[in-house]
Amino acid sequence: MTRYIFMTGGVVSSLGKGLATAALGALLQAHGYTVRLRKLDPYLNVDPGTMSPTQHGEVFVTDDGAETDLDLGHYERFAGVTTNKEDNITTGKIYTNVLARERRGDYLGATVQVVPHVTDEIKEFIRKAKDTADFVLCELGGTVGDIEVLPFLEAIRQFRNDVGRENVLHIHMTLLPYISAAGEYKTKPTQHSVSELLSHGIQPNVLMCRADRALTDGEKRKIAQFCNVAEENVVSAQDVKTIYQVPITYHEAGLDAAVLKHFGLKDKTKPDLSKWEKIVDTVQNPEGAVTIAVVGKYVSLLDSYKSLIEALYHGGIANKTKVNLRWIDSEKLEKANDNSDFLDVHGILVPGGFGERGTEGKIKAIKHARENKIPYFGICFGMQMAVIESARHLGGMTNANSSELKPANDQNVVGLMTEWVKGNETQMRSAQTDLGGTMRLGAYPCVLKSGSLAEKVYASPSISERHRHRYEVNVNFREKLEKTGLVFSGLSPDGKLPEMIERHDHPWFIGVQFHPELKSKPFDPHPLFKSFIGAALVQSRDV
Repeated sequence: MTRYIFMTGGVVSSLGKGLATAALGALLQAHGYTVRLRKLDPYLNVDPGTMSPTQHGEVFVTDDGAETDLDLGHYERFAGVTTNKEDNITTGKIYTNVLARERRGDYLGATVQVVPHVTDEIKEFIRKAKDTADFVLCELGGTVGDIEVLPFLEAIRQFRNDVGRENVLHIHMTLLPYISAAGEYKTKPTQHSVSELLSHGIQPNVLMCRADRALTDGEKRKIAQFCNVAEENVVSAQDVKTIYQVPITYHEAGLDAAVLKHFGLKDKTKPDLSKWEKIVDTVQNPEGAVTIAVVGKYVSLLDSYKSLIEALYHGGIANKTKVNLRWIDSEKLEKANDNSDFLDVHGILVPGGFGERGTEGKIKAIKHARENKIPYFGICFGMQMAVIESARHLGGMTNANSSELKPANDQNVVGLMTEWVKGNETQMRSAQTDLGGTMRLGAYPCVLKSGSLAEKVYASPSISERHRHRYEVNVNFREKLEKTGLVFSGLSPDGKLPEMIERHDHPWFIGVQFHPELKSKPFDPHPLFKSFIGAALVQSRDV
């Protein structure tokens, strides 16, 4: 029997609902249960694929090519599950489906309304997860009180009645502000948030109170009394030094115990959180430290690089090393008169991105890494820029560029690939295709060059990695580029699409067309990040 847990939030956004949902999933797994984690997003965009990273944060891509919310990254990293296109829905997708049905005549001429048609579509999405796991955890984006979330709240209210109240649990996360002048927490925002939720017919079973310190028994008692929640179901969700401590602190606070009690379940197995304890110990007691310069153009909102940040930390965990990140704005780097930003750095990373803004700063950073033998890691756009840098400065192609940036250029070593194969299907695109349809998205295979650094890092002759990009390195320039010292160490099985490059004259210089950060986990660090941080650690000892 499938049981459903709905996570809502109130008072303010960015409380960490996604992290809490992921941590709870990990805890339920530790008790011997299977979980599936899903995200309900209330915005009208069909997906986050064309949204600015500085507004929404990163776009997390699944194996099956869905562009989804960054919280799905938390789900995969904490619970070790593989998410897919069925695990993220937006209001835009809901309305697209409803309107398509109306056009087909599926509603038999009925007046199409939010209730029941939109709410039924939401419930159908939730219901699709039935029998796929013991627990389905659904996180609702936004906060209670937002006009955008109203259809979702009504849908999950109805859903509880559809499947039986005994099979549904509502968790509500709120902010509990501490007023230093008064020397106490203020519970009124939480009371108002719960009251708002009640006005939509939903009584939370568990309250998670985000705070910068632990709650006292008296404060829990007060919140329980005014919010009509059992005192043991008021969970202190306090700040921690590392997010990988969250499953441990939530277990100690009794979150998993409250969930199991609500459903009348017992432990299938005694929860073993030793792997989380080991990770926390490694993070808090590193044996070394490195500084990695990340050169990007979305540094004003670090959520733009959420999976990347975590993957770098995972590389640190694998090497028992503290990873310090130095964020460098590529636009500002273009205008800098020197390379002082790279003083005392042990590795340089250029991540993915789109558009011309800041590209020359990235090329400047890559040139510095190449000439000074500093470990370099280029991801997606970072690989393309590395190819352009090599072509310009070592291959005599002074006008080398990408057709994304300079459309009419016979030295464009990066261009728009119009046809490629995925599985048994040939996929097509053109410059006129909608932005949401021009991507090479999802998992694709890659064959590694025998004897290459790439093959050594992966310890395998072939790999599969997730992609999200429109442009490709033009394989027709391969011979010219190889004369500059570049090695095409990874290619698509048909040899048409360069997937990895490296340099034979450099201690650690790798560029990848895919996004390896999307598959890294704290207890299973991605081999490229593990190797990159290892090379940076060697660099730190040689300096």
